[in-house]
Amino acid sequence: MLKTLKKVSFVLMLASVSQFAMAGGATNTLEVDTEVGRGGLPVREDNPNEFKVCADYDNLPYSNGKQEGFENKIAELIAKDLGKTLTYQFWYDRMGFIRNTLNARRCDVIIGTVAGNDMMLTSKPYYRSGYVFVYRKDSGYDIKDWDSPDLRKGIIGVVGQTPPSRPLNDKGLLGNSRPYRIQRDLNLPPSFVIDDLVKGEIDVAILWGPIAGYYAKKASIPLVVVPAPEYEQENIHGKEYWNISLAVRKRDKERMAVLQEVLDRRHDDIIKILDEYGIPHVPVVEGDDIEKKSKEKGDVIPKFE
Repeated sequence: MLKTLKKVSFVLMLASVSQFAMAGGATNTLEVDTEVGRGGLPVREDNPNEFKVCADYDNLPYSNGKQEGFENKIAELIAKDLGKTLTYQFWYDRMGFIRNTLNARRCDVIIGTVAGNDMMLTSKPYYRSGYVFVYRKDSGYDIKDWDSPDLRKGIIGVVGQTPPSRPLNDKGLLGNSRPYRIQRDLNLPPSFVIDDLVKGEIDVAILWGPIAGYYAKKASIPLVVVPAPEYEQENIHGKEYWNISLAVRKRDKERMAVLQEVLDRRHDDIIKILDEYGIPHVPVVEGDDIEKKSKEKGDVIPKFE
């Protein structure tokens, strides 16, 4: 489900760009062999000296072609720790992202996905984030939970079909909300919801924490960012907080073992990167397996790949 978040972020469409970079520098080359990874055709040969990451070319705060995102910085940290050359296969993070990057063997690692994503082999979670309320400081609003009276006073911007839609529906607030498409228009910057908030086109935004925290920090006017309460107990489809992990192909157990050691060893450095980018995070909840919970309750959690 986190493919929605990044992509909530999470954001996504078919395009391909390849970038090569040393752990400490960057050089772009806009090319990709579309024949590589197709069924029955040769695949990329693994290079033991290369740390090749699958990433979006234009999806800050996660990543971009200039390697300015927090996931770019985490990738640099890991590559440097391993003494390997960092390279990228860029692909817009839309439907088919995993199929056209990781599973096509055009790259080997995805820096951030929901822990337990059953399409991949995921690491132990290295951070946890959730949805937040964002509003202009000069609005005088005081929004702390789904029942806050000020939440009923203005237009609420929310990405349609993401978890906050559930409590908004249950509280009768969808009528005064403005839904944004879950699949971002690539003509718009990743900041477009926060941009609308700054312009006054909406009064409150309810967004995935990493996007909201990063763009609120960069906004031209003071914004207030407040963590939204968890809603999972009321409805599993309203789950607001998610553990985030690194991922590789399911068969790459040896690669994962090596990467897990780096994640454990450099955990404090990774958290420092998150803080520098204004990424809201809370302690990881061990064993928070949404797939398992949904099966126990007989619910179906949609796939977005």
